[in-house]
Order: sequence, then structure tokens, then C-alpha cells
Amino acid sequence: MTFSLALSDEQQQLRDWAHEFSLKVIRPAAFDWDDREETPRPILQEAAGIGLYGHDILMTLLEDATGQGFPILAEELFWGDAGIALSIMGSTLAAVGIIASGTAEQTAHWVPQCYGTDKDVKVGAFCSSEPEAGSDVANMLTTAKYDEASDEWVISGQKAWVTNGGVADVLVVQAVVEPGLGARGQAAFVMSANTAGIAAPRKLRKHGLRASNTADIFFDGVRVPGSALLGGKDKLDENLARARERRKTSQQAAMATFELSRPTVGAMAVGVARAAYEYALDYAKERVVFGRPIIEKQAISFLLADIATEIDAARLLVRRAAWMGATGQKFASAEGSMSKLKAGRVAVWTTERAIQILGGNGYTREYPVERMHRDAKVFDIFEGTEQIQQLVIARSITGLRLQ
Repeated sequence: MTFSLALSDEQQQLRDWAHEFSLKVIRPAAFDWDDREETPRPILQEAAGIGLYGHDILMTLLEDATGQGFPILAEELFWGDAGIALSIMGSTLAAVGIIASGTAEQTAHWVPQCYGTDKDVKVGAFCSSEPEAGSDVANMLTTAKYDEASDEWVISGQKAWVTNGGVADVLVVQAVVEPGLGARGQAAFVMSANTAGIAAPRKLRKHGLRASNTADIFFDGVRVPGSALLGGKDKLDENLARARERRKTSQQAAMATFELSRPTVGAMAVGVARAAYEYALDYAKERVVFGRPIIEKQAISFLLADIATEIDAARLLVRRAAWMGATGQKFASAEGSMSKLKAGRVAVWTTERAIQILGGNGYTREYPVERMHRDAKVFDIFEGTEQIQQLVIARSITGLRLQ
């Protein structure tokens, strides 16, 4: 399959569908939900009602052999508003985690429960990061111990910065099952958030993405059945045996999920950048200073030209990485990390420049570029920080185990 940015009829329909929803539903509500700092469940319900939130669209996107479906959807929703869009797409991380590691039976049972129905919307959460283990997943401390007598796993520990934490119905939890094996001694589990011993006492007050709930989740001797282990006990035992013998194992669950999601996160950043650019462009056409629209000033028009170029460059990297992942191409130069690194930088830089173009107005909450700037910063941090992406790329291009 040849890489192409030309969209199929189905992809064009997806883009237009998501764009219309963002324009008519998300944008008018963005300021209010950011101000309330709450998960916008009424908007999730509207999205579910038209099919933009749910199991069916997830499977449709996963079946796109070009890998372009997720980036297309992400860019358009995040063009609407990043906080609301993350609430819409946050459940997908949990669902993809189940699909990446689970059996067919687990996928069929749990993935629909991450979304619910348009009459009874549900939310899923992927729990991997910890206070001492963000980018360094090998330092994870949450444990899962098998009780053979009852065929149960006992999970204890703390997960940090969980998207949809505190409001989720389904949790996918990464835990250590054999500490001596580092990241190779980890496994993923799926469970109801109502399971005894699970607590999310408070949500985090964030700089941006305020319409998406984030919380730490605590697991105090949480007992889940043996069937909660994604992939099953036989597969885990086989992987652990290989790890002990230093043979190649199946891809570690958290990393498998991040590999599938990283280009999509880049597309989210592109959507925020594009929204800020378009707003600044329109503002520059209308804002009159010294008798002329400021867009006629080279300082403004050249800056907008640079912004447009950077956004296109980021989108190209994102779409290429998504295509490579979907078609099984080798990431010879860490192209997935390149796409996320570039897109995150472009989002932060573009939203900052948009504020500058708006001047004092851009610094107030009366104009959306202030919110976009707050939202953009997260793309330098989550799903692997800017520095982690640089490390991955540097290791790939040098062949050295850099620290």
C-alpha cells in the first residue's frame, strides 16, 4: 500500500461529520465546560446518539487499513475543543488497551462497556502512570498477586494522572506481576471501577483540558477474578518464562497501547494548533491598527505563513506515522515519536503566537486562544514527554543506548 494523503469517500465523510459536530455542538459549549471543570456527559450522550462515541465507530476506525481514521477524527474533534474532545476520545485508550492485550472474548465483553449506549453512556480509563513511574514504566510499583486458591488477582498501588479517573466505569490497569523482570514482568487487567477497594478521592485541578476529568486512583487489595487478566494466564506464564530466559516476549501492554495511540495524540495537537491559527488569521483580517488591518503588516502575515507551514509539516509526520503503524512498516527512525514531538511543539508554539497576534485580547478569557494555549501544553507532557520522544529518536538514529 502506497502512502497518500488523498482521502477516500469514507474518510472525507468522517472528517466532515466530525467537523460539523465540533462546529455545532462542541465549540458553543467549550467555554462553559472549561469553566465548570467537569466531564461533559450531555455532549458524550449527543456524540453517542449520532455514532461518534461508541464501540461501532472504534471498530470502524481500527479497520481503516490506511491508519488515517483516528488522526482524521482526532484533529477535527480537537479543533472544536481539546478538553471536550479528550472526554469523547478518552475511553478509546482503555478500549484499545483491551484490544491490544485481551482475548477475543474479553474484547467482546469489555470494549462495549467502555462506552455504554446513547441512553446510558459509560466511560473507560487506562491506568498506567504512577507518581514515580510516568515515562519510566519499568519503575512501576502497583502489584498484582495471584491467589491460586480462589483464582483471583489482588491488586495494590496507586495510579496517577488518569484520564477519566474518578468518573470511569471500566478500568484497564497495568501492574507488576513479577518485580524482578522490570517492564517485562507486567500485565494488564480489566475491571469495573465499582470493584471493592478502588478509590479516586479527588480530581486534579489542571492548567488545561479542564473539561476532561483527571484523577489519581488507589487500589487497596482489590480482588478481581482470574478472567480479568488480559490475554489470560497461559499467555502471561509463557511471556514470563521467556522473559526469565531473556527471550523475546509479546509487547508489554502499556507500550503496545501507546504505540497505537501516539500518532493520534499528534493529530490532537494538530487540531488545537489549527484552531488557534484559523482564529488568529480571521482576527488579523478584521483588527484595524493605524488605519489598516494588521494582516497587511509583514510581521503578522509572515508569522501566519510560518504557522501554516509548521501545521502542515506536523500533519504530514502524523499521517505518515499512522500509515506506517497500520501497514506494518518498520519505524526505522522512530517516526511515531517524531510525529508526536513535532506536533506537540507546533501546538504550543502556534497557540502562543496566536495570543501574540491578538495582543491584550488574546490574554483574556473572552477569546478562545487563551484556552487553546493552556490546552496545548499537555502535548509536551502526556503520552511521553518531549524529552522522552527526543530520547527515543536519538536512540533510534544513533543505535546507542543513550540515557
